[in-house]
Amino acid sequence: MTTNPTPGLPEYDAPEREAAFFYGLFLRGHSYQQLRQDIEVPPEVLNRWQRNSERDPNFASLADQVLAYRRRVLAIFKSLVSTEGVTIN
Repeated sequence: MTTNPTPGLPEYDAPEREAAFFYGLFLRGHSYQQLRQDIEVPPEVLNRWQRNSERDPNFASLADQVLAYRRRVLAIFKSLVSTEGVTIN
């Protein structure tokens, strides 16, 4: 386990666990596209984070961590789904 740089906030060191959770939902019949959307950070949220980051460097650091984590979860999820032989975009 890594040291949490921001006390009181979650650590982002277990993307495999979260990707496995979404993969389990996929195996239970949930739509790949909907799950992918649930994992991704929507563009409107990214825009809001960008504006907030310009005013608050601490927020910028946290937003970067969250975005990297979400991208890692999505990459792992895509890898798991592709092992099922499902064509993904």
